[in-house]
Amino acid sequence: MDRVIYVAMTGAREVTRQQAAVSHNLANISTHGFKQELNVFRALPVVGEGAKTRAFVLETTPRTDFTPGTVQQTGQPLDVALRGSGWIAVQDANGQEAYTRMGHLQVSQNGIMQTGNGLNVLGDAGPLAVPPDQDILIAKDGTVSTVPINLGLNAVAIAGRIKLVNPTETDLERGEDGLFRQKSGQPADADANVTLISGALETSNVNPAEAMVNMVSLARQFELQMRVLRAAEDNNRSADKVLSAT
Repeated sequence: MDRVIYVAMTGAREVTRQQAAVSHNLANISTHGFKQELNVFRALPVVGEGAKTRAFVLETTPRTDFTPGTVQQTGQPLDVALRGSGWIAVQDANGQEAYTRMGHLQVSQNGIMQTGNGLNVLGDAGPLAVPPDQDILIAKDGTVSTVPINLGLNAVAIAGRIKLVNPTETDLERGEDGLFRQKSGQPADADANVTLISGALETSNVNPAEAMVNMVSLARQFELQMRVLRAAEDNNRSADKVLSAT
């Protein structure tokens, strides 16, 4: 009996956690460069004296689906998409280096290139600064060129180069802020083989239909676990009646 209760109870708990992950994926369908989170369950025996008959369900370490999203042309000069694998280096809220594939860029009032959600984009020597009143061009290798408005291409200047990295996927972990970092905590080296597509954005790799089907399936799994718990409770009451009658 106790095995049934442990399996059903822990199963229901982990299903709710997976539902939260799927809900998070669905909420980021329109987030450029978003990578969906994957969850897997496994059954483990409870270790300890008197617990040999018990087992519980455990969620494995959440994984990330690094499959690239679809590249959509926008025609905007500050929109960039990564061609294949790779990441754009940014500065997180704590001033540390982190990585994203969100290529919707902008220039702040202070002349710092940022992502659409306000994170500073890193260059070779820290946050990438851009002179004011300039037209901006971003090359496929991440080089940012500026042209004073109305002066033509003869006045092109190099503002810097976006730091592009390509660490091994197994070395990356997702933070609570949605950014990726190396598990070692060390910054990744710039990779000259990573290239950009200018005037384009990468969509989220979340499949809406698949995510909705998964959500319905998880809801049914949760209801099944609740039925098992109710059945165990009914069996326990029946056993108590039999014992009290003898």
